[in-house]
Amino acid sequence: MPKPHYIAGMCNIGREEIIRRRNVGVVGVGLTFILLAILIMIGVSPWWRLFIFFPAALAAAGFLQARFHFCAGFARTGIYNFGPIGENRPVPDETSKAKDRKKGNQITLYSALIGIIVALICVAL
Repeated sequence: MPKPHYIAGMCNIGREEIIRRRNVGVVGVGLTFILLAILIMIGVSPWWRLFIFFPAALAAAGFLQARFHFCAGFARTGIYNFGPIGENRPVPDETSKAKDRKKGNQITLYSALIGIIVALICVAL
């Protein structure tokens, strides 16, 4: 299996960063359930459950970035990383940076949409 490498708009993180994003997804799911349980237990209006958007979007962002091997935050700052955490490298040219920003914006949009859908489902519970 070939070693992963930077491909503009397709892949900007390696194994360690992917694991990190997957862990963020797991934490986001846990926070989503904890917040939902707390809001139900204290008996506030179901509309308060819209705040579930935040941890649900966080979970979605983590899992989507892990799945696509692509960090939206790195895309915004023009870096990539296939080594140890923190050993980021600059994206070499403006065309590649533009492709990365487009992919990063897509992941951000999908994460927000998933967060909205989850929050609305929680309000309806």
